Amino acid sequence: MSADYLNTALGDLARTIPGATAVFHANRLDFCCQGHRTLADAAAKKGISATDVIVQLEALKPGVSDARDWQQASSAELVEHILARFHMRHREQLPELMRLARRVEQVHGDRPDCPNGLADHLSCMAQEMESHMLKEEQILFPLLLQGQQAIAGGPISVMRYEHEQHGEALDEIIRLTDDITPPVGACNTWQALYRGLEEFRQDLMQHIHLENNILFASSPRATGYACCSKG
Repeated sequence: MSADYLNTALGDLARTIPGATAVFHANRLDFCCQGHRTLADAAAKKGISATDVIVQLEALKPGVSDARDWQQASSAELVEHILARFHMRHREQLPELMRLARRVEQVHGDRPDCPNGLADHLSCMAQEMESHMLKEEQILFPLLLQGQQAIAGGPISVMRYEHEQHGEALDEIIRLTDDITPPVGACNTWQALYRGLEEFRQDLMQHIHLENNILFASSPRATGYACCSKG
């Protein structure tokens, strides 16, 4: 089984092993935008031990996860879940994160470990994500729900490409915040900001995973990871 894990794409592992996404989050492995990479390749690029990750995956107990297996859901159910759990949530998260980031930069901007530029980065990210989500809500999701997968292939390719851009934006958050790690002596606002950023990071990765690896997989023109192959 370990050899199979090594040579299996992260997106496939995330889709088929309950609890795998938590392991990938803990090891900072991108199973959504870079889900085409095998575990062996992804671990090597991250500079971590693939064997350690496999041990964590094999320690997962079958049947203990209360997360729904979205592969068994209809497209309508999955779209409804994405809209309620992620689209609505991101629209709540980003304004608050921007507010907290601006406060931290205003008060602690002279500190070398302050994430200066984070608020502006989150503002740009919010605009890009809002445009992306509207395209899904107004164009792509209706096509999928009407069973027009062939017509949806083009929009899906665009969405996959924009997902990759979201992944790059998350990488910039990681860079600005020392891997979302609050410094010693960080005030309550700073700590709240970083807790919110980590929640947002995990939510966005799960959001993209459900779309790239499950919802979009039914389109014959959108299978694979053609638009997430950089790096």
